[in-house]
Amino acid sequence: MDMFDALYLGFSEAMSPTNLAFCLIGALLGTLIGVLPGIGPTATVAILLPITYFLPPLAALIMLAGIFYGAQYGGSTTAILVNLPGEASAVVTALDGHAMAKQGRAGAALATAALASFFAGTVATVALAVAGPLLSKFALSFGPAEYVALTVFGLLAATILASGSVIKAVGMVCIGLLLGMVGIDVSSGSTRLTFGSTDLYDGIDFVVIAVGLFGIAEIAVNLESGEAKTSLAGKITRLWPTREDFRKAWPATLRGTALGTFLGVLPGGGATLSAFSAYSLEKKMSKTPEKFGTGLVEGVAAPEAANNAGAQSSFIPLLTLGIPSNSIMAMMLGAMMIHGITPGPSVITNQPALFWGLIASMWIGNVMLLVINLPLIGLWVRLLRVPYRLLFPAILLFCCVGVYSVNNRGFDVALVIIFGLLGYLFRKAKCEPGPLLLGFVLGPLLETNLRRALLISQGDPAVLIERPISAVLFAASAILLVMMVLPAFRKKREEAFQDEEV
Repeated sequence: MDMFDALYLGFSEAMSPTNLAFCLIGALLGTLIGVLPGIGPTATVAILLPITYFLPPLAALIMLAGIFYGAQYGGSTTAILVNLPGEASAVVTALDGHAMAKQGRAGAALATAALASFFAGTVATVALAVAGPLLSKFALSFGPAEYVALTVFGLLAATILASGSVIKAVGMVCIGLLLGMVGIDVSSGSTRLTFGSTDLYDGIDFVVIAVGLFGIAEIAVNLESGEAKTSLAGKITRLWPTREDFRKAWPATLRGTALGTFLGVLPGGGATLSAFSAYSLEKKMSKTPEKFGTGLVEGVAAPEAANNAGAQSSFIPLLTLGIPSNSIMAMMLGAMMIHGITPGPSVITNQPALFWGLIASMWIGNVMLLVINLPLIGLWVRLLRVPYRLLFPAILLFCCVGVYSVNNRGFDVALVIIFGLLGYLFRKAKCEPGPLLLGFVLGPLLETNLRRALLISQGDPAVLIERPISAVLFAASAILLVMMVLPAFRKKREEAFQDEEV
């Protein structure tokens, strides 16, 4: 199947009434949770995971993907207008975007953010369409040893790129690996970490951990933080950038798109890291870095392009290698496994309609977001006035009902409350839950392929470094380990995340 036939198949699938409807639902929900502070895309995707049991596979993935990249659009609206980022990746957009709004240029800032986001989303979608088949063909040569090396590299990279302490991130990965071992060992038939409970014989459900760590814990954190007051910076008049704005914005948009596309592919990367990195890059390349934060259009275009490119390019390793690059991609992997789909190179060959349909839906979703965001600015701002105390009971009820509906077990509801409490304690201890979820998802993959590799080699561990690809990946992992202990690198890493914490 050549590229044109593949894209025709993808658009024919994505343009079906059902898939178009779920694409619109995902885009609207993404914009909504991007606008509302405290309800991020990670928590929303976790909360909506139980619904995917009752949806067609492609429709479920289209909706969840729309929530992810739609949140990047919505987060910029309130960041610019009321200096209240609805999503973490929009924090840097607020620095110059809100300053532009106070100068009476809110319309230009909003249009710049929307156009940069659309351009970056389109480029990242094209990158996925081009790189996907090439990487999948390369990945078909992977054996058990290569997947062990790739999984180890992914976990280490995600640990380094996680915000906060490296030691805490390593600890979270280890906890995730242990949780992934709970249940009956398929090879030996013995029980592991079940503590005599028959309810744990089948292991812990992915949905339970995701909803607890991200959904329930998010509610607790938001209730503790209180409600923010909002006030519009000024009236929105001209809703289009000037020629001078375009001249300054397009180079920043190109750089942000390129950087975001690259960082989104890396394990641990994604929208937030891409946005902060793009803003830092613009400041370093500028002849007047001291003016950033005073209303420069480049300070809006670069992070907005980067966060959308990073959000959509993070699908590349998931769909081609079966390795999630961040916590939301881990949930996408969980949604695929719910429907019996094994992520990896076989998806393109065995289920081309799903792969190309998802890619086509991303471009359609970006068009929808461009159309619905600017005309509905007034609505999004009014939604900020809805008190969180009115929202959280419905969200909590939705979490519990959704988890119960998966297996019809009250035990799962109890577990989700426990993981919600753990997630809250992790947040208080400044332990990011993302590495835990990646460890939980990748742990069984690592264990299964390690056993297969040792079985093939009759117990000889040298098989892991005898093949060229696995040897290179293990060498890269060793370099990462060395970097983790170097004081100079740790200092640079802490400096890189200081702005994000602010």
